[in-house]
Amino acid sequence: MQEATTIKVHQDTKTLLDQFREYRNESYDEVIRKVTIIAKQSETEPKLAKESMAAIERARTRIKSGKFITEDEARKRLGL
Repeated sequence: MQEATTIKVHQDTKTLLDQFREYRNESYDEVIRKVTIIAKQSETEPKLAKESMAAIERARTRIKSGKFITEDEARKRLGL
């Protein structure tokens, strides 16, 4: 497991990061990694970066509308 650190961000920065979360429990580490990958993609593969952003927005819309299953439901379906 990697060592963790604490960083300080302004509330408006946190609000901006929240806009990139695909699901409620997504960690800020995951969000920051995703944003940095998209930023790098935008330089070399702008079309892929736009597709990534569109996929995030579709996921957020789907979750907001209640079209998802919980981890427990997924485990039951998979027999785990």
